[in-house]
Amino acid sequence: MKNSCLKLALAAVALTATVSAAYADWPNDRPIQMIVAFAPGGSTDVMARAIEPFLEKELGADIVIENRPGASGEIAYTALSKAKADGYTFSYINTPGFLSMQVQRKLGYDPKSIKPIARIVDDPTAIVVPAASEIKTLKDFVEAAKANPGAVSYGSSGVGTDDHLAIILLGSATGATFTHIPFNGAGETRTAVLGAQVTGGGLNISEFAGNDTSGLRMIAHFGTERSPQLPDVPTAKESGFDVEMTSERGVAAPRDVPDDITQKFSDAMKRVLDDPEFQKQAQQLALPLAYLSGPDWEAQMPTRLERFQKIWNETPWVQ
Repeated sequence: MKNSCLKLALAAVALTATVSAAYADWPNDRPIQMIVAFAPGGSTDVMARAIEPFLEKELGADIVIENRPGASGEIAYTALSKAKADGYTFSYINTPGFLSMQVQRKLGYDPKSIKPIARIVDDPTAIVVPAASEIKTLKDFVEAAKANPGAVSYGSSGVGTDDHLAIILLGSATGATFTHIPFNGAGETRTAVLGAQVTGGGLNISEFAGNDTSGLRMIAHFGTERSPQLPDVPTAKESGFDVEMTSERGVAAPRDVPDDITQKFSDAMKRVLDDPEFQKQAQQLALPLAYLSGPDWEAQMPTRLERFQKIWNETPWVQ
């Protein structure tokens, strides 16, 4: 009996040592996979690819970006939740989508199985129209929708995303009816607006100001104050509509990834955001940097989730 207990104890020690040794090698023994929940060309994808070389340098590791668009991010988040918790799979996550989908449908994964690691940006939602459109202001956009219910179409990055919720709130506040057209990311939304396939579309400040703006006009955004990148664009509140909406973008990991690994990753991300060279690039891309540690970001999420639950209770965005 004693020999059996001793053997079990030795086996446990050996297993712990093996696991510790494996984690000690992190992140040098293979590339880190970074999942992006939206199609190439959108703000999350652009941000991820801008960060990649800086993060590789800080971690001393190779990073591979994989786009897994669809279901407003659920496909990517499901893959993350089921990934091995060894520190080699992370995903960019976006709110409100990561939170709003929790109130609108039964998910294929448990949100508690995902651990936020660091918030990177807080990017106001905005409405853009074709440059040749007769719609010049947010008031014009609302009045057109009220005059012809259902005739004004609006493209977004998916059901329950920030740009979708912005138009839900705008419709609720004004009584206007918009026809929502979901896409797989901001790149597709931009293309649809440029081609006048939709009346207007939702883009974040960085998705507009960080790209070629020819052919597009931003009529308003839903931030709390005017953007330094676009000082001539009014907020929705300035335009007479009390609606606020932004997109937070950051990084998350499977919940069981060891704390020392997620802390190292978070610290490396903070050093990237503090790097003057990266900040120059972020300015060119109009990224509104707003770092929060994983625990601080996660602590804010219940309050935000309550807000989205309230919106759902008053104006469900899926019938």
